[in-house]
Amino acid sequence: MSRCRLASFARACLLLLAGCCCSRGGADSNVAVYMPDLVEAKLGDTAIIKCEFALPENGSYVYVNWYSMEKGKMERKKLIYMVQGKEHQDEPPNDRLSITPDFFLKINKVVLQDAKNYVCQVGLGMHGVAENRSELHVSKAPEKPEIQKTNRGISTGDPHLSEIATCTSRNGYPTPTLTWYKDGVPLKLDGNGELLTEIEIRPGLIKESSGLWTVRSTLSAKVTKEDRSAEFYCQVSYTLMGNNKTSKSDSFKVDVHYPSESLRFVVDAPGPDVKEGDNVTLRCEADGNPPPLYTLYRMEKEEVSEQGSEQGFLHLYNINKERSGVYMCKVLDLQDVMLVELTANVTLLVNYLDEPMITSVPPVTSLRQLQEGEDALLTCNATGSKPLAFHWEKKGRVIEKGNLLNLTNVSFDTSGKYTCVVEMPMPGTPAVSRSKQVQVTVHAKPVLVARKEVVHVQSGEMVNLTCTGYSTPPLLISWSVNGSVFTSVMQGHQRNSTVLFQVTEALLESGVNCTAKNRMGTTQHHFMLAQRQEGGTPNAKTAEQTAQESKGVIIVAVVICILAIAVLGAVLYFLHKKGKLTCGRSGKQEITKPEAHKDEIVVEVKSDKLPEEAGLLQGANGEKRSAGDQGEKYIDLRN
Repeated sequence: MSRCRLASFARACLLLLAGCCCSRGGADSNVAVYMPDLVEAKLGDTAIIKCEFALPENGSYVYVNWYSMEKGKMERKKLIYMVQGKEHQDEPPNDRLSITPDFFLKINKVVLQDAKNYVCQVGLGMHGVAENRSELHVSKAPEKPEIQKTNRGISTGDPHLSEIATCTSRNGYPTPTLTWYKDGVPLKLDGNGELLTEIEIRPGLIKESSGLWTVRSTLSAKVTKEDRSAEFYCQVSYTLMGNNKTSKSDSFKVDVHYPSESLRFVVDAPGPDVKEGDNVTLRCEADGNPPPLYTLYRMEKEEVSEQGSEQGFLHLYNINKERSGVYMCKVLDLQDVMLVELTANVTLLVNYLDEPMITSVPPVTSLRQLQEGEDALLTCNATGSKPLAFHWEKKGRVIEKGNLLNLTNVSFDTSGKYTCVVEMPMPGTPAVSRSKQVQVTVHAKPVLVARKEVVHVQSGEMVNLTCTGYSTPPLLISWSVNGSVFTSVMQGHQRNSTVLFQVTEALLESGVNCTAKNRMGTTQHHFMLAQRQEGGTPNAKTAEQTAQESKGVIIVAVVICILAIAVLGAVLYFLHKKGKLTCGRSGKQEITKPEAHKDEIVVEVKSDKLPEEAGLLQGANGEKRSAGDQGEKYIDLRN
């Protein structure tokens, strides 16, 4: 055997060991062709079918022919060939076919019809002719399986198999297969190769016009109550490029119908205990599917009230204690021609706290007419669903714990509003509280509050003093000194009075008295006037006294200004009367004077004091004037 033949034989052996097919021509042929047994290609991709051969030394090829053969047939069809490096096709040409520089057959955009046997024939002139073949497999992955569930519920009491769902996977090649799974476990055959009696699977196979395969499988079964939570899905198995692959559908649950076996009736409330004002929902739940029709009502003397909804809810808004009672829930469940009746009840207790009631000795109506020195006992009572705690408050401050408040030897300071606060502790939530107020009014003689006891003054200066009085009934304040009195009524039963006067030697000795009087009695406060030393202020003089004296100076200044204006007016009038001052218009304007003093100069100073304040003013002679006499003052400017 020549060296070329030895080399060709060695290469053929290597290819054989590699799993390729080696074919030679006749007995005298020195040509060997090597091709793979099987070539895999995806639908629509490009397939390359290799054809390799060994050239003898100093040899050159003459031609390469490619043929196709249908599977199971011996007839072949020439597809394309190459002679001396030039590619040729018989009519009609196929533009998807071509020969690569390595003499491989290239098929673009593979279709299902390309799945055939392909023969590569090589002719080397005097060296002979040889050929070999490969089989082309075309595959396509099917679409993801789709589930179509039955549109009705499946009853556990149905003695026949019920259709659960249909699984479909479309356009696969070669033919795929479907498998059903429940909770990840395949629904297999029994030991004899038959399906379990509770399951039936009906397969289906459709060949589409494109040549692709659509597989379908319908699952039927008998279901139990436990199947309500089971996860079902189907899986498609197929071959792609020689590899086994799978694809799963979306999982789903079966709508299993089963009768109710138990009933749950609960109260949904904001806290562990229900109280007045809460929004409450009574909820009845049966464990059957589908949910049955509910009847909710309250039993009251064997009569039905508070009818609820058929969905098992009863809403009670802004609840009060009248809603307390026993509530019933009844279920009538018709499944598989068998009537199931279940009942449940729940007791609703609405905690409540009624408004407090205040009683007293003497009666409450008399608490506004208490006399100074009397006693009063106030009692606060309330009813509630839990133990209660009482306390009394005045002006926001707790003054007594318990439901009794004993007021002894009452005085004006006892007057005011008293509040009884009742609390009902609620575990897990803030305590419920309610309150009630009562007014206590003590009729007593006035209480006087003066800003100072001793006032340091000098003879001849203007001084003002202030008294503040409190009482029920209303009081009047008077002064033992002649002067200008200013009175104001403050909030409640308070009245302030200020007097402006000139210090005399007599007042330094007697002092000044402030007297408050009402129908219950009289109270007096004495101001002592002390002579202030020249050139300094006594150490006993307080900042408040200094402020009061400053106010007096201001008032004196105002009075002096008024007097100056009055004098100026008098001078102008005098000049006019003498004819030395002419008016800017014809005629004369006469100033009206009081009839008793035609020849005197009088300036009228009007006062805007209220009648009741004017009644407190004193005249220049120390006598009290009537309200009608206090409306105006006259200042005598005669020399």
